[in-house]
Amino acid sequence: MLRTSDADSFSVRKLATVLGTDSSSLYRHFRSKTELLRAVADRILLAAMDGHRPEGDWKQRITSLALRLREAFGQQPQLAAVWGRYASGGAGSRLVMEEALQALRASGLPDEEIPARYHRLAVLIAALIASEAGVSTITSEEYEQGMELFRVAVLGADPERFPALTHFARDVRPLGADRRAAFEEILAAQLAHIEASIGSPSTETA
Repeated sequence: MLRTSDADSFSVRKLATVLGTDSSSLYRHFRSKTELLRAVADRILLAAMDGHRPEGDWKQRITSLALRLREAFGQQPQLAAVWGRYASGGAGSRLVMEEALQALRASGLPDEEIPARYHRLAVLIAALIASEAGVSTITSEEYEQGMELFRVAVLGADPERFPALTHFARDVRPLGADRRAAFEEILAAQLAHIEASIGSPSTETA
């Protein structure tokens, strides 16, 4: 149902109708729609972590984890927004958190800095995945319309009012282009930022 609609239009009542039961029977298992959606998102995390074996240094581990999550939600893009909005507290979430925290401990960061670093990484990865998923759920017709609007906005810009945009117009790319490369580069920059802070004066005095 989430593949063909979204979290806002989804309801326990509609699900019960599809299953041929009453919504009260579902509420015996999940107290609310939000709780149910969190459980669905957690199944995606479980699938992403299935068979995962940590390899490489701490940066390689986090990169591998992020790409596994990207791939899992890429197959279920409608659920990426659910994960970003409702988060998850199930077994899948714990597996992801454990691997990320262990990798950060292996980096040499002081323990007191790791929770904040983890939070920033989690926000970044969730935002990138949700953004990419949003692009992948549009129809081909919507994509073409968006591309046409992009071309009009960029190539048709007034050079006097938008001199920089005019200068770079031929090279500026739409949001849907090279998403994996952008994902990896942005993540690598964040990991490099963490690495640079290890052993810095602020870290040593923390």
